[in-house]
Amino acid sequence: MARAIRFDEYGDVDVLRVEDVQLPAPGPGQVLVEVRAAGINPGEAAIRRGFLHERFPATFPSGQGSDFAGVVAELGEGVEEIRVGDEVIGFVDTRSSHAEFVVAEASNLTPRPDGVSWEAAGALFVAGTTAYAAVRAVCPREGETVVVSGAAGGVGSLAVQLAKLSGATVIGLASEANHAWLRELDVIPVSYGDGVRERIEAAAPGGVHAFVDTFGSGYVDLALHLGIHPGRIDTVIDFAAAQKYNVKTDGNAAAASAEVLRELSLLVGKGLLEVPIARVYSLDEVRDAYRDLERRHTRGKIVLRP
Repeated sequence: MARAIRFDEYGDVDVLRVEDVQLPAPGPGQVLVEVRAAGINPGEAAIRRGFLHERFPATFPSGQGSDFAGVVAELGEGVEEIRVGDEVIGFVDTRSSHAEFVVAEASNLTPRPDGVSWEAAGALFVAGTTAYAAVRAVCPREGETVVVSGAAGGVGSLAVQLAKLSGATVIGLASEANHAWLRELDVIPVSYGDGVRERIEAAAPGGVHAFVDTFGSGYVDLALHLGIHPGRIDTVIDFAAAQKYNVKTDGNAAAASAEVLRELSLLVGKGLLEVPIARVYSLDEVRDAYRDLERRHTRGKIVLRP
């Protein structure tokens, strides 16, 4: 038996529970991984609350989680490139990584590089590939300026760094509490709230060329008012505004591959990309972890450690 997160109905964090389940067995082309860390994400909270029922309906009882990192415990038939005992980073599409053990497709795994902590590795997939796709969608170039909303959040904290690696000047919208951290990354911090447009314009006298929205709440409208072309605006959350204004919505699905995960993990291992970890919770503390996440005021990622 193994422990895993389950819920039987849509609702608040109180529907989440830790349950003993049958130890999963890998099928052909699959691998059983003992999970050492698994990130949690806003999309999982939205699914659990039923907000995405039309797009991503839950089948009850439902598991939870996509991100994970761990140690290979068993190989399915036909798996040859991986060995028992290998340390890996991976993802699943079966909502099952918030558990002590998870079965994943071998093709969804990449080795954990030296210098990448379990917490950073386990939190990398969803936020990392979302940030990667969003930044790629707006094509920041050297000499240009790009704005990232929610710049200290799980996705935004990685997006500002990936945009910096392109050579662009990056403005990060965040609370005052995160300004010093953004400056350490050579990102220009700007406070959100009333007057944000004027503050952005003052920070970018040469104009703004691209905008990555990781927060919603009207930032697509703000980007358009800044004079940015719709083709260089990407939102990973405000799909209604994207449809209305024909801006991009590239996110996790546009970069969900082991190849991108490997590229990101190597950047982390080389010290070129930081995965800030806000807090680490045990499986038994999963409700507290999601309460923390849903306040939307953490810097970086929240992680479960089985």
